[in-house]
Amino acid sequence: MSDKKAFFRLGFKQIRVFAGVAAAVIFGVGTAFAGTPRPGGTLSAILNPEPVTLTPVVNMAQPTQVVAGNVFDGLVYYDRDLTPKPALAESWEVSPDGLRIVFRLRKGVKWHDGKPFTAADVKWSLENLWKTIHPRNKPLFESVESVETPDEHTVILSLSKPSLPILSVINGVGSVILPKHLYDGTDLLNNPYNNQPVGTGPFVFKEWKRGEYVLLEKNPDYWDKGKPYLDRIVFRVIPDASARAAALEKGEVQYAPYNPVPFRDVDRLTRLPHLKVETRGYEWLSPLLYMDFNLANPYLKDVRVRRAIAHAVDLAALAKIVWFGYALPAISPVPSTLPTFFNPDVPRYAYDLKKAEALLDEAGFKRGADGTRFTITHDFLPYGDDYLHTGEFLKQALKRVGIEVTIRTQDSAAFIKRVYADADFDTNNTYNNAFPDPQIGVVRAYWSGWFKTGTAWTNASGYKNAEVDSLIESTGVEGNPEKRIANLKRFQEIILRDLPSLPLLELHFFTIHSANLQDVVVQGDQVYSSLKHLWFSEDPAQK
Repeated sequence: MSDKKAFFRLGFKQIRVFAGVAAAVIFGVGTAFAGTPRPGGTLSAILNPEPVTLTPVVNMAQPTQVVAGNVFDGLVYYDRDLTPKPALAESWEVSPDGLRIVFRLRKGVKWHDGKPFTAADVKWSLENLWKTIHPRNKPLFESVESVETPDEHTVILSLSKPSLPILSVINGVGSVILPKHLYDGTDLLNNPYNNQPVGTGPFVFKEWKRGEYVLLEKNPDYWDKGKPYLDRIVFRVIPDASARAAALEKGEVQYAPYNPVPFRDVDRLTRLPHLKVETRGYEWLSPLLYMDFNLANPYLKDVRVRRAIAHAVDLAALAKIVWFGYALPAISPVPSTLPTFFNPDVPRYAYDLKKAEALLDEAGFKRGADGTRFTITHDFLPYGDDYLHTGEFLKQALKRVGIEVTIRTQDSAAFIKRVYADADFDTNNTYNNAFPDPQIGVVRAYWSGWFKTGTAWTNASGYKNAEVDSLIESTGVEGNPEKRIANLKRFQEIILRDLPSLPLLELHFFTIHSANLQDVVVQGDQVYSSLKHLWFSEDPAQK
């Protein structure tokens, strides 16, 4: 049975995300540059903020994955409609009952240190990372009972129950494969190769000069012959948004993903003949911005207060004023870009200041003589001004109903520790990628088992609900697509009723790149995949 037919028999065709199709309709689908790829050149790219680590072991932060996607190959990659395509796995077969998956690995692949890549590396990574400490993958691979490697190029997974999302998360950063010979028997979280990564991908790690750049060079032994076209990539750390815009304008940087410049500069930059804006390549992600409430806070533990805050925030204005229309108001923690799973019939909190005031009064938090009911602290994701300005918008919105907000600033490492390890916050704004299935990227923010583990982008609020836990756990091993959809729609209803976090916006990220940089987007997971297809139609040094 072919891999595709077997996958569809599991129901994947019914449940597979349509985010790529939706995004194509919204933004249009471009075509590759008509010409022969021209090898050579150095690509200067923006990396913002600077990563905490370079290997996505437990840290799934955006900058880590942007770099790692060039160093590590996955078993598959995802094309423009998010169909899995062969990478380190040349083919795969899924049994009709979904309890057995066989991967046939590509032969002749080498790690960057020259050692052969084998089935043992996949087995070790699954057993020691994917199903143990990986924040996205642990629930997806928990039903894997055994991993057999009958030869060096075959991996057989035996599952106790089906896990339909598995084939949606096995690209280079979704399920990173680590070299067993460098990790086995070591402290996985503190292994020095986490910051000096050794992969099988098209680019080899050379240097990380903290505060300045990460340097990758072309892998001369790459299995995909002829690629990459670029000689090297320099990921530059430029914290100041205006400086990033200037670097693009001057041609000093040729590639910059994830909203690299202030929205106010986008129109001006796109009018320049040597720059282009690209909104494709994010289809695999389906990102959603949200506001967490710390349920241990004496004010926020009252659901009436959380609902009042929801009524006090004008999401349409937030999308327009702060995000310049590169976003849509969110309805549910599952974004509408996942139409199979999205539930539009959840409790909603329309912008209504009178209702917000009434709920706060009902909760017993009356306005004081100065008009203030209480004060809270807000932490924002330190990934740029967009998140700071979101915090400032929320501050002004809550002030109108008598809640004073103090905004706190810190770097990424401090934010992650404060929010996900110490629970030392009142509210925060951040975003999660939903990915092709809510079981991958959404439910981790609400499963009680993740609370205070220190694992980023999991349950920050301290939310505990037995029915939600049961829905999350049972859906992860449910082989019936219809039951999974019903469970996840019920999950959304409960979350919007209890409101441990407030969905804010469905985000539409953009990339800015040089006009002479070709084939910038060829995959649905492009921004977290490699840049091996990129090439310059003319030498940028001659510009």
